[in-house]
Amino acid sequence: MIRIRRKGQPIFIFMALVAVSIALPCHYALAALVPTDSVADSAGAADARGRVMQSLAREDVRAALAAQGLNPEEVQARVAGLTDAEVQQIAGQLDQLPAGGNGWAAAVVVLLIVLLVILILKVSGHLR
Repeated sequence: MIRIRRKGQPIFIFMALVAVSIALPCHYALAALVPTDSVADSAGAADARGRVMQSLAREDVRAALAAQGLNPEEVQARVAGLTDAEVQQIAGQLDQLPAGGNGWAAAVVVLLIVLLVILILKVSGHLR
């Protein structure tokens, strides 16, 4: 009789583990179709982010930021943290500026936008 119990013990442990694993809740993966415009928007946002970063990398913009007491690397990090819609709005405003002419106007617009973003972050409590 003891031999039968010892031979059945591994089977009992296995069956107990199977019962416990069946009783545990399982999470299902949900799949859905991705709309084309959402994929296109993310590609456009990456392009807009690149244009804004490129304008912030210019020496005159860096000098204007330094004149205002802002660290250009910190500003670039803040711009990297913006949402896609905000970056597209800033890039759209940069596109509306006149070509050539006064480069300081573009620098001032970018600087004002960055300062506005920093102000909003301070007011909302996200920036210490």
